[in-house]
Amino acid sequence: MLKARAASRGQSLNAYMLEVLGREVSRPTVAEVLDRAAQRVRRAHPSSVDAIREARDEREAELARHADG
Repeated sequence: MLKARAASRGQSLNAYMLEVLGREVSRPTVAEVLDRAAQRVRRAHPSSVDAIREARDEREAELARHADG
């Protein structure tokens, strides 16, 4: 199957596998993504977090008004 995929791309099996491995290792894992997100949250200025919460609350209130009316 891998050999056929490589051939369909005009590559040797070795070149194809190096490409596949390169793509795989260049993508962050789920754990890495979550860790980066957690680090950003820790670095976020409290006023930024408050502003985001406030904007979300306003949006939810507006959606609720539209749903009621």
